[in-house]
Amino acid sequence: MLIAQISDVHVGGGRYRQELLRTAIDEINAAEPDLVVVAGDLTDDGYPDQYPLAREELARIACEQVVRVPGNHDARNVGYLRFEDTFGARDSRLRLEHPEGPLALVAVDSSKPDLDEGEIGREHYGWIEEGFAGDAALRVFVCHHHLMPIPGTGRERNQVLDAGDVLSLLRQCGVDLVLAGHRHVPYVWPVAGMLLVHSGTVSTLRTRGFPHPAFNLVRVKDGRISVELRIPGGEGQSLGDYPRDWPEEISARHSDPFVRPQRGVTLVEDDQ
Repeated sequence: MLIAQISDVHVGGGRYRQELLRTAIDEINAAEPDLVVVAGDLTDDGYPDQYPLAREELARIACEQVVRVPGNHDARNVGYLRFEDTFGARDSRLRLEHPEGPLALVAVDSSKPDLDEGEIGREHYGWIEEGFAGDAALRVFVCHHHLMPIPGTGRERNQVLDAGDVLSLLRQCGVDLVLAGHRHVPYVWPVAGMLLVHSGTVSTLRTRGFPHPAFNLVRVKDGRISVELRIPGGEGQSLGDYPRDWPEEISARHSDPFVRPQRGVTLVEDDQ
């Protein structure tokens, strides 16, 4: 299974470069992925004139399965409503059949209007669990913001506010891949049985610790997950090759000490 991951397109921004995006999409189409994930910041300011341009450019993606979530830039200036009008729901769940086994994907809008920080929100937790329930050969979670700090991005800020709860939830759900963007630096964190895979900015010169625009190709094959960083029009490099199944003593999925309260029960309803 091949997943192409792009993010931080920033159509309409001063350092946006259309030729980079078109080159990246041509290379993705040539790779013929089973799934393309666009992990937020499709526009630079969420303005009405930026969304049609983003839709036109991203329509060049040939893959039948494309999953998009908004980023903090898309949510500016009431842009979260324009995202819905242009691309559909901000949250989505997908089941994709594949010869290697079924894929279960849950994508959540982690942005808040006119704020740079993100949050998944406890109102999503049960919905996320339902999306990953049942049999799946691969479980993928998608959001824009980062669940863990990314090196080479300067002083840490605007991480997911409920990152600890979300990481625990995803581990208990058996998630394999978390695909995100936001910080414009490609990086992989192997954590508790999961790979947190971040893509750089695909089509701007707003780079940080990694000096080039980039996107990722994630391959799942023969019990392994490999992540390849690709520079549009340039070379690629490996971000690691990882085991598909982690030893229990490392993943510790069944020994998470975090206990979430039972749904529907609050302190005011407790008779004790």
